[in-house]
Amino acid sequence: MTNDTARASTALDTLIATLTLEHINDNTFRGPRSTEGWQRVYGGQVLGQALMAAANTVESDRAIHSLHGYFLLAGDPQIDIVYEVERIRDGGSFTTRRVRGVQQDRAIFAMSASFHKAEDGYEHQSTMPDVPPPETLPSAKALMSSMLAHLPENMRAYWNREHPIDVRIVDASRYASRDPRPATQSIWLRTNGALPDSPLIHQAVLAYASDFTLLDTALIAHGKLLFDRDIQLASLDHAMWFHRPFRADDWLLYVQDSPSASGARGYCRGAIYDRQGRLVASTVQEGLMRKRDTAFVLK
Repeated sequence: MTNDTARASTALDTLIATLTLEHINDNTFRGPRSTEGWQRVYGGQVLGQALMAAANTVESDRAIHSLHGYFLLAGDPQIDIVYEVERIRDGGSFTTRRVRGVQQDRAIFAMSASFHKAEDGYEHQSTMPDVPPPETLPSAKALMSSMLAHLPENMRAYWNREHPIDVRIVDASRYASRDPRPATQSIWLRTNGALPDSPLIHQAVLAYASDFTLLDTALIAHGKLLFDRDIQLASLDHAMWFHRPFRADDWLLYVQDSPSASGARGYCRGAIYDRQGRLVASTVQEGLMRKRDTAFVLK
């Protein structure tokens, strides 16, 4: 095993540990603090932990099929998050839960989640786009290495370390030009190592990964990048639907677009396909996209 592989494996182990909650009582769980190194808790971590908290109160024969979360306050990465689960309904086929993420007696996150007992029924889906396979594309870390000298210190530190998720950007030409273009992008993603067989772990990991690039899609229409200091970005809400079984340690194609930005908010959508072309999940997010006076752009 190479040093890079070992570090990636350690990063994935840390993610799994972050998604493993402490059981306080039947309806309350504690999530480990952030390991991402940001000034605020990464939204995907809260999504994944809240999903795990809700699922821990649901019968094992019912899988998550949808979640709708709101990011209320910026989370402190130095403090654990306590998740309080409210058991809204246990029906014949569906189970509904509401989850609050709390730090220092303040709610920073609220989510509704619905679980469904497996059933047969009609099936159809959209077609996966024809894109280059992930093996032909550089990793996001390799892509960003050429830009490190131009990045803020916290971004340099982020891209210098190993990550639990391997991301391959299908078309990286936006990083070479600041010309506005249609607000669409596609990325391949998978974990940097094998995951346990539990479907819940794969769903929580995908929820974790789904927040990373989605709001970024809205910036493409304006020739902007996540690194720019003249914009303020933050996830406001995030919805996700799980359509079919999948493995997050095998390549998944995340196809994203942003139909609208207005009122300092960007609206983005995502469709997630497996290597066989099956639509396995969908996402929708609205995020803060506010202009700032401090002008800094990556040249």
